[in-house]
Amino acid sequence: SRPILDMSYSRHFLDFQGSSIPSSMKKLVVTKLSQNFREAVTLQQDSPVPLPGDGDLLVRNRFVGINASDINYSAGRYDASVKPPFDIGFEGVGDVVALGLSASADYTVGQAVAYVKAGSFAEYTVVPARQAVPLPSVKPEFLTLMVSGATAYLSLKELGDLSEGKKVLVTAAAGGTGQFAVQLAKKAKCHVIGTCSSDEKGGFLKSIGCDRTINYKTENVESVLRKDYPEGVDVVYESVGGKMFDLALNALAIKGRLIVIGFIAGYQNPTGLQPIKAESLPAKLLKKSASVRGFFLNHYLSDYKMALQHLLKMYERGDLVCEVDFGDMSPEGKFTGLESVFRAVDYMYMGKNIGKIVVELPHSVNSKL
Repeated sequence: SRPILDMSYSRHFLDFQGSSIPSSMKKLVVTKLSQNFREAVTLQQDSPVPLPGDGDLLVRNRFVGINASDINYSAGRYDASVKPPFDIGFEGVGDVVALGLSASADYTVGQAVAYVKAGSFAEYTVVPARQAVPLPSVKPEFLTLMVSGATAYLSLKELGDLSEGKKVLVTAAAGGTGQFAVQLAKKAKCHVIGTCSSDEKGGFLKSIGCDRTINYKTENVESVLRKDYPEGVDVVYESVGGKMFDLALNALAIKGRLIVIGFIAGYQNPTGLQPIKAESLPAKLLKKSASVRGFFLNHYLSDYKMALQHLLKMYERGDLVCEVDFGDMSPEGKFTGLESVFRAVDYMYMGKNIGKIVVELPHSVNSKL
């Protein structure tokens, strides 16, 4: 085994005697490829706690984020070559509890960090130090920025061409990433329209600056857009897919841009797609000199740190609301512990969340750290 900075600590760590780090942990593992998360994923009770290498941190996870694409990952849609079993979960916030010698140049035991890396649905995760983001404290709000905030920031910056007075439509606007698209478009002095599924969500959207909310359960989105925005909308931040994609496409203004950041309506389908009326897509784009662009965060990692630093500063200045949903209003209450990740994924697909869904992983208070 490679050296860990504090050698007295490392001995404890390696033989687990008297150490506050246990020898085994709980984690979620994909054991079968399926878009049904409960079918695909197994909670393992006694996985060995991994050992950090020279440039690594061992992070004790305190909060983990739920993403719509967790289902795509458990279905094997991102990398067909990866076969089960494999770890799941994209992002976490926690404390450094052990680290390699090289990693100790920039980090110390007890430091708060966030990270984006597969395998966060575990009590402990090994994270390369260069991928970690140092934080002032362990707060769930920081987790909202890692994937959701960065996706909104980079997609709108790179593809949105936002400027004062532009009309921006955000679908699933009260969700984990929609909340940031609304706020960032408002910061660019745009007029923002947000779709949502309840009056409570509409109230939240108004509180973060949304100019026009459309509750698609009680209002006809197509009619509202045609009546209130006869010239169309300039930019759509689209994450729903299916019928909503068709509506958004039809609502584009001349030279309008539709940014696809997801299509959650289809993720639970075996094919992963809800049908859209794509046959007429070339004609519709040509008629309006419009464009449809896809955005996948992994293709913009060279700008990721810059985006995150910008968002962290905005949050610390009080310029950004980072709404967290712990599932307090869900039937069985707050999402606590890895076993509640299954409930949290169900809650997301029922469309109940306001803001980013986060699961808290409690740890015993008698830890030495």
